[in-house]
Amino acid sequence: MSDGTLHRLSAFSTNGEGGNPAGVWVGAQLPDPVTMQRIAAEVGYSETAFIAPERGTERSVRYYSPQAEVPFCGHATIASGVLLGETDGDTTYAFSTAVGMVSVQSSKQGGIREAALISVAPRQAAVDEGMLAAYLDALGWRRKDLDAAIAPMLAYAGAWHLVLAAAHSERLARLDYPFESLRSMMLEHDLTTLQLVHRQSDRLFLSRNAFPVGGVVEDPATGAAAAALGGYLRDAGLIQTPASIEVRQGQAMGRPSLIRVDIPVTGGIVVRGTAIRL
Repeated sequence: MSDGTLHRLSAFSTNGEGGNPAGVWVGAQLPDPVTMQRIAAEVGYSETAFIAPERGTERSVRYYSPQAEVPFCGHATIASGVLLGETDGDTTYAFSTAVGMVSVQSSKQGGIREAALISVAPRQAAVDEGMLAAYLDALGWRRKDLDAAIAPMLAYAGAWHLVLAAAHSERLARLDYPFESLRSMMLEHDLTTLQLVHRQSDRLFLSRNAFPVGGVVEDPATGAAAAALGGYLRDAGLIQTPASIEVRQGQAMGRPSLIRVDIPVTGGIVVRGTAIRL
């Protein structure tokens, strides 16, 4: 396949019934963009990572959904880190991505290999009232559904996400939206997912992520969004750092996923997870 090997893994899970599947293509050099897009569409997962060696432990990496290139993808990065640990050895790799350098460490914990990425520097932007109203309307949410303690926010840690926090977990039980119109809105605002969360406790968040721009209704585990959430919680003073939180995602889809997030006092956000071959 274009002088490379395609692997399939499920990230943020220890069994094939959970997590988020990712394609990981490895070759001597990256294919051209048209070929990468074609392969990602054929694989059909929410993202496929394409990896080629540079020098030492540095790797060139690009990410594609079935419909478009994605600037950064957390779950495909975790899957890639686990795969590289198996094939090239457990160490810290430097991923040269479209958004900058991302450090990815592969290691074994209790006999299970996992990977930890350090995101690019997170940042946030305010959501104007008109934009917020449009997204709430598309989701069928009302303002009283929102958690007043976690304001709606545009959050970035390699890709932009709109974070909407629900006051009650029941609000996350139904995810129903007009696919094409929401996709158009998100493309206009350069959003990768809508990150719908509920803070169940100080250290546990439930999450559902609408991902129509990638060609799928919902993403079962979104590492980039988890990193963006961690950066938002820190920068808004909503959590005392250093801290660690868990994000549980995918339950409503029958693909339970566990994303562990370490939030340092400064710098990039650490996202940890396992991955298994499919």
